[in-house]
Amino acid sequence: MKFTPLALAATLMFAAATAQANEAVIRKALTQQFPGANIASVQATPYSGLFEVYLDGQLIYVDAKAQYVFTGDVIDLKNRTNLTQARLNRLQAVKWDTLPLNNALKTVKGKGERKLVVFSDVDCPYCRKFEAELAKVDNITVYTFLYPIEGLHPKAVQTSKQIWCAPDRNKAWDDYITRGSVPNNDGKCANPVEATIALGNKLKVNGTPTLVFANGVRVPGMVPAAQLERLLAANAK
Repeated sequence: MKFTPLALAATLMFAAATAQANEAVIRKALTQQFPGANIASVQATPYSGLFEVYLDGQLIYVDAKAQYVFTGDVIDLKNRTNLTQARLNRLQAVKWDTLPLNNALKTVKGKGERKLVVFSDVDCPYCRKFEAELAKVDNITVYTFLYPIEGLHPKAVQTSKQIWCAPDRNKAWDDYITRGSVPNNDGKCANPVEATIALGNKLKVNGTPTLVFANGVRVPGMVPAAQLERLLAANAK
């Protein structure tokens, strides 16, 4: 079937109006069910007639009337892709130019042409595993934000401050991550640890390590060196 330009325009206008109507219904229903919740976006998905809702920093899925709510990850089995996480990575992208990089430890390897920000908790075991993988990657500049999650690691805030207050911060970081050697100071110098905690909370960094690439895409969790190389290449395009 061929559409005339007028018929095509009418079809697109109808589809847009229907989408707006669905969005209004969904927003109203969810606002009634979750008063005070921040509904940042509502949009139709290409699967099963569901709508994606970005609500309070997380993705949920609803039907057209928001009578049913679905939570969890949507997986593309054919391509082995977590569609929910990929979408969250885009929604939670960070504007690189807004990051206070002077509040991070800076490590340059090789030419340092590739850029990476890491939010890392000094006492996070997965952060230590990631550092071991990161050691295998060259030609990169890494900005490490000391981001202690006090609820999980009660001593991490104090240790982070001591690392920042050490004469050689990068060495102090490496010594603690690899050997558990705590710097010999009281951590009372001017340091950005509390500011970094506030920044992480603002960006909804809920776990460590969390990676942010130069184009703003974030990836949560520990990734091996080979996967990091692929991510660096993909996010440089």
